[in-house]
Amino acid sequence: MSGIGACPNEDDDSRLRRMVFIWASLAGVPSLVIYCAVFTFLGAPLAAVIMFAYLTIVLIDLIAFSLTGRGFSLFLLFLTLSPLIASLLLVIIFGGLMASAMHVVWGLLTPLGALVVYGPKTARRYFVAYVGVLGLGTFLSYNTTDPINVLDPRGISALMGLNIIGVSAFSFTILHYFVRERDLALGLVRSERERSEALLLNILPKDIVSILKRESRTIADHFEGASILFADVVDFTPMSEKMSPTELVDLLNEIFSYFDNLVEKYDVEKIKTIGDCYMVAAGVPRPRPDHAHVLARLALDMHEFVNRRPFGEHKVSLRIGINSGPVVAGVIGRKKFIYDLWGDAVNTASRMESHGSNGTIQITRATYELIKGDFVCEPRGTLYVKGKGEMEAWQIYGDLKQL
Repeated sequence: MSGIGACPNEDDDSRLRRMVFIWASLAGVPSLVIYCAVFTFLGAPLAAVIMFAYLTIVLIDLIAFSLTGRGFSLFLLFLTLSPLIASLLLVIIFGGLMASAMHVVWGLLTPLGALVVYGPKTARRYFVAYVGVLGLGTFLSYNTTDPINVLDPRGISALMGLNIIGVSAFSFTILHYFVRERDLALGLVRSERERSEALLLNILPKDIVSILKRESRTIADHFEGASILFADVVDFTPMSEKMSPTELVDLLNEIFSYFDNLVEKYDVEKIKTIGDCYMVAAGVPRPRPDHAHVLARLALDMHEFVNRRPFGEHKVSLRIGINSGPVVAGVIGRKKFIYDLWGDAVNTASRMESHGSNGTIQITRATYELIKGDFVCEPRGTLYVKGKGEMEAWQIYGDLKQL
């Protein structure tokens, strides 16, 4: 039955409206049959004729629409207006609201149907028409002395109960359907919002995501104290030449996924990966006094993982550099945007990594001064750094709290 009048190219909205009104008209057929019988039994033949005519037109419309698939707009218009028209005719026949057993309440389905089909603006007009029918019924109740059909008091009571139950059932069904659809839609919206937020959190820090959701502005902040770590796989290029693409990606994915877990463990920020290089920062976007300490512990855990974990036939070694100092952090780009860091402290951290020895964690004096009382550090001496000249460097070998 839901396929009555279906078109192969109809969109979801048209299909939904068609199905709602097909089922509404089918559900109304038994009600109209019952009213025809009741009005005939209670001695109101003209009212029974009106219900029978109403029933006949509904059935003819359904049959014609199912055979041709055309005239849906007229079909909707008739189904929308017919409860109000029938209510108006019965009020006139019986001479008022109470005399017609408040059959006018069925007219409420007209503005409700218009709300579904045509939207709020048209529905408001239909509601005004419904109020007008109520007003006419009230007027006739006090001014009609010779109604066409008359119901006895017991018939009026029975019909009033039937009208109230019928309209309540239809109204509840309509509202139940749309509340269920609304809840389903809201659930989908929440699910999509959670997915979008999860994707954002995979790209940007949580604090930055919160700002972007509330405000539309350039994200740029200066941090006086932060630490930056660069970790690079030693001799990765010659290693990658001996590996298939799948082996290469699997290797990096295993290493970097473990590093991601460490980043979560220490509550620091992964900034990005560049090829086989992994960049992390602490102290941004939330300042923290232990930014150098936490990156030193992270670096030690990174080394421990690659030293104890076998990677098939490949021996993996890391070169790690850390520096501390002021940085500027912000979000750049319009597509595939990224939360990035800039400043001399970032460049120096990168130089510490590139000028380091295999399997070591190399730090600058700025980082050494912050952690020297809590970690085992040995001076490496001075080394020439491009753009910086001679710089002192230290290497971290352990955490005093774990020794």
